[in-house]
Amino acid sequence: MKKEIRTSKAPPPGGPYSQGLLTGKTIYVAGQTPRQPVTGTLPEGIGAQTRQALQNVKAIVEAGGGRMDEVAKVTVHLADLSDFPEFNEAYKEFFSEPYPVRTTVQSGLSGFLVEIDAVAEID
Repeated sequence: MKKEIRTSKAPPPGGPYSQGLLTGKTIYVAGQTPRQPVTGTLPEGIGAQTRQALQNVKAIVEAGGGRMDEVAKVTVHLADLSDFPEFNEAYKEFFSEPYPVRTTVQSGLSGFLVEIDAVAEID
């Protein structure tokens, strides 16, 4: 059985999808852009955009009863792979060892530099 996760601490969905779903002890977080949930603004630069996207992921994980250290899988879409080193430095601020498994790809993102989704297994 799946339960929708919804929080005002992350941007509302821009289409027919949920911010997150809880199925059993697994939290699935939809791709989060770096949009600030209250103002709708985008921060400047890949480091700031990564931090905001991960703040949005964190808000959804926590709304589902989880913690960032329970995130097991992350998928990252970068508009430009040359941003990877600066992205990676910001990313490390949100996770500790053992780090989640991760896939990072370059994608044709429209208007932002990064999008991040996640899967967490909660206790």
